[in-house]
Amino acid sequence: MVILVLNCGSSSIKYQLIDMDPSSQKLLAKGLVDRIGLEEGDLKHKPEGKDKFELHQPIPDHTTGIKLVLDALTDATHGVIASLSEVKAVGHRVAHGGEFFPTSCVVDEDVKLKIRSLIQIAPLHNPANLEGILSIEKVLPGVPQVAVFDTSFHQTIPAINYMYALPHEYYVKYGIRKYGFHGTSHKFVSREGAKFAGLDIDNSKIITCHIGNGGSVTAVLNGKSYNTSMGFSPVDGLVMGTRCGSVDPSAVTFIGQKEGMNYDQLNTMMNKKSGVLGLTGLSSDMRDIDDAYDAGNEKAILARDMYCQRIKSFVGQYAAEMGGVDLVIFTGGVGENSPEVREQVCSALEFLGLEFDTAANKGVRSQDKLLSKAASRVKVAVMATNEELVIATDTYELVKKV
Repeated sequence: MVILVLNCGSSSIKYQLIDMDPSSQKLLAKGLVDRIGLEEGDLKHKPEGKDKFELHQPIPDHTTGIKLVLDALTDATHGVIASLSEVKAVGHRVAHGGEFFPTSCVVDEDVKLKIRSLIQIAPLHNPANLEGILSIEKVLPGVPQVAVFDTSFHQTIPAINYMYALPHEYYVKYGIRKYGFHGTSHKFVSREGAKFAGLDIDNSKIITCHIGNGGSVTAVLNGKSYNTSMGFSPVDGLVMGTRCGSVDPSAVTFIGQKEGMNYDQLNTMMNKKSGVLGLTGLSSDMRDIDDAYDAGNEKAILARDMYCQRIKSFVGQYAAEMGGVDLVIFTGGVGENSPEVREQVCSALEFLGLEFDTAANKGVRSQDKLLSKAASRVKVAVMATNEELVIATDTYELVKKV
């Protein structure tokens, strides 16, 4: 079964076409449509076994972008399928499922209504995700669609960890609680990591660190999410590329009052102008921060030290909450590619029984590898995440039942 996986952002579409034949799952093509709605858009298409293809033209909306993707997939030169009839289903990443969706589901009118109702608490992501679904209805009418939610994996978190100590009426009226994000990644690497480390996922204590421009840490107890660092929105928790992470809310209201900032301006400040960008004034990209760190830039040194310290604090917190830890996993753009961050996070955790192998860690990028010493009671691993495969797998399992 050939499945198209879509991850629609506000001005972009990431995609993969995967043949989900049970005997030999195979990536056929992947790519990115970018700068949707701007003066000139981009399509970067990477078919397996063929030359890359790029297109630069105005792309006014997601429907146009998806049409360009489908054209690329079926093109005689750089395409990978003969016709669109080979696409049997489309799986969508949807950022927020609220409390409606503890699992992935086939899209119907009720599902679309619920995704739309959650736009008020996920205004940056759900509109684009819904647009992707509606666009597929136009260009591939009748093809079944599946929604896979970032929040679903975290619906097992107990109330003691997801509730906030705010007046209960706001939970009832507005759904104010911790939801967590990056769920497909945490789900994938915890399960694959358990196999890799020789653990029984159903009897394990795993801490997954999805570290990229955005980042979150999750406590996975016996295969289920028990706590996670992102909260009501993705701004909570870690120090990130442009997000502030956990901060005293009174500091935010104080700044707003002093600067005469409204709610939208404060939201922009916390989401887009903070994190390592706000701390350094240099960049939101950790590769740039690493270069400045090595050059002795004091702000970069502080920013990376804070970045790593916050990750380490969640590792310690979640080890305490679960009563120990068997495995710590690093994944995501930074987690997979920054030996420096992994080493800094794991330093001085010997009291947990974690003995980090600095030699094994050196130079490791984008590969699955154990990074703990043989005698270490707590294992450490770097794992490449594959959220698209999770989406394709859930889509395949649901559609074959229809």
